[in-house]
Amino acid sequence: MLGTRPLARIAAIVLACCGGGAAVAAAPVKTLRYILPAAEASLDPAQGRDLYTGHITEAIFETLYTYDYLARPVRLAAQTAAALPQVSADGLSVLIRLKTGIYFTPDPAFGGQRRELTVADYLYSWKRLFDPQLASPNSWLLEGRIVGLDALAAEAKQRGRMDYDAAVAGFEQLDRYTLRLHLTRPDPSLGMILAYEPLAAVAREVVQRYGDSKGEVASHPVGTGAYQLGKWVRGSRIVLDANPGFRDERWDFAASADGSAADARIVRQMQGKKIPQIGRIDISVQLEDQSRWLSFTSGAADLFWLDGPLAPRAIVDGKLRPELAAQGIQLQRIVDPVLTYYYWNMQDPVVGGLSKEKIALRRAIAMAHDVDEEIRLLLNGEAERLAMPVPPGVAGHDPAYRSLLQYDPVLANQLLDRYGYRKGADGWRTLPDGKPLVLRYTSRSEAAGLQMAELWRKTYTRLGIRMDSQRMIFSDIQQAEQLCQLQSRTYQWMADYPDGDNFMQLFYGKNIHQNNSGCYQDEQYDRWFEASRALPPGPQRDALYRQMARQLEVQAAAMPAYTRYRSMLAQPAVLGYKRHPILHQEWKYLDIERKDRNEDGAMKVAK
Repeated sequence: MLGTRPLARIAAIVLACCGGGAAVAAAPVKTLRYILPAAEASLDPAQGRDLYTGHITEAIFETLYTYDYLARPVRLAAQTAAALPQVSADGLSVLIRLKTGIYFTPDPAFGGQRRELTVADYLYSWKRLFDPQLASPNSWLLEGRIVGLDALAAEAKQRGRMDYDAAVAGFEQLDRYTLRLHLTRPDPSLGMILAYEPLAAVAREVVQRYGDSKGEVASHPVGTGAYQLGKWVRGSRIVLDANPGFRDERWDFAASADGSAADARIVRQMQGKKIPQIGRIDISVQLEDQSRWLSFTSGAADLFWLDGPLAPRAIVDGKLRPELAAQGIQLQRIVDPVLTYYYWNMQDPVVGGLSKEKIALRRAIAMAHDVDEEIRLLLNGEAERLAMPVPPGVAGHDPAYRSLLQYDPVLANQLLDRYGYRKGADGWRTLPDGKPLVLRYTSRSEAAGLQMAELWRKTYTRLGIRMDSQRMIFSDIQQAEQLCQLQSRTYQWMADYPDGDNFMQLFYGKNIHQNNSGCYQDEQYDRWFEASRALPPGPQRDALYRQMARQLEVQAAAMPAYTRYRSMLAQPAVLGYKRHPILHQEWKYLDIERKDRNEDGAMKVAK
């Protein structure tokens, strides 16, 4: 039996040779050109930890839940699940039903058979997070939540391998498409956590065929999502092709409750269209601001993340420059649910620890750093000061909270004098024991990282402290942080899910070697954090968050700095675009309609 592609070729030959007419050209593939400002890492969702790689894994793999594309505030929505989770009256069990007829993209691992998604794939994928050989940085997502799962993890750690066939009391599989989870406590955040891509479904056959010695499938992703990997030049270019077997899913979203005209226009552009409309996502990795800007302005990119240093070229007073608006350029600008903070490694022999002189050193550094100057010079004002770890737009944020750590370099120097960090004849301070005091700051290797390092050198010079600058590529920084090897850094955390829990866990002791990059551990903080997890969003939990934030300040373990604006520019050809605050990207919800000039100057539209 002939496949469709040979038939198409035969038809073209017949038209060209036998019918006297010209061959019918295939319709061009709709292509969206996108830029990432940092290189991707492993494409195994269990290993995902950064925003940039998350763009890719979110397009290929699917979680049970996602978020409504247009709704603001964000609202949980079913993805591969048939409906939102059904929670029991006591909050201790959750019923999940899966849609039928969802298939993984074809792959030799499946032996030539269509491979349907079942709840067993999710259970397998969640167990992978606790496999000691894989050493996923994402086990924190389910730790302490599911009855029996922690015990299985402990047993796996002791044996050095995971028994994927072992029963877990909290995983009750009722049939191929129905699952009941039994929880250790009521968990208001669980639905949002199940929408985060490390909990996406991975097929066991794929891991067994392509996994390395750890069981990681870093470069052969096979999922059920709207896109599949087409081409990959590491650290340079990624091409995603639309999944031809993706289920019949239609664009069907209502305008947000604010009734904005922009939402209404998006609905008119997209309503009823099959998802995805764009057949190819062509992603280039460009580290430098200027390169990204030139790509967009030359028309070589369709969607562009306008980082702070470039903002004045496109934005004035928070709005798109008139000359760009006249060209049809689109601007989406939101306050990102992101925390930028400074940390000092609490296990480091120079800056770490909770002795009075170590706390004094960190407090002095925090008080000598001019956050407003950083926002003004490095980000061109594209950020808002943040006093606590939970940013605006996230449950648990307190706009009235005020930090104890305020910019005061005079007081900071007095604090160092008091605790024995004396200045020598050369003007540089020493440790209380008289040894030289030299601190190390780590930044990314591109130009923006150098600017950040120089600003911090200015801070340390205010205090009479020598600073060594360590510049590394982003993926190496992440690896070093997990091993508690960096002394200090400016760190950004983008919301995995829109709840304060996702930010307060950054300082939870049990998350060292995962997300707790400052390697901070404090018994009181941990008790408050564990108590907060049993509470729904509200005044009681907010009070605990304020106590936790204050504890971080008193011990000067970390200093919240700001939350950034996310400004995205889109070419006129991009249809249906609205920046989502939680999703890494919105590709499957978009369309593109390019207009090109033909030889006589008329406009032609390729749909």
